[in-house]
Amino acid sequence: MTEANETEREKTVRALYAAYIDGRKDVVAATLAEDFTFSSPRDDHIDRDAYFDRCWPTPPPFARMEIEYLGLSGDEAVVRYRAVKHDGGAFRNMETLRFRGGKLAAVEVYFGREA
Repeated sequence: MTEANETEREKTVRALYAAYIDGRKDVVAATLAEDFTFSSPRDDHIDRDAYFDRCWPTPPPFARMEIEYLGLSGDEAVVRYRAVKHDGGAFRNMETLRFRGGKLAAVEVYFGREA
């Protein structure tokens, strides 16, 4: 991946997290591959519809998500973030994002602890 492509991929990843905070499902839906899967300790390769049903409550649950680390390698990104709840509580998670053909094909979340 060239430096220019990495810059674009970084922008895409940051925009996905910003869209989550803003409750912009439309932005994320346009980025997801048709066969997108989401996995976490609570979800085992759920599809797009289940992802939006389970992971996108209204209103958005967090006041902000602070990206503390973003690593890019080819079609993969690794993100460590600190999610801050509206009540002031916070936690850290790690996620891997895998892209295919310019679309987000899979996300795997690894839960952290209160931060």
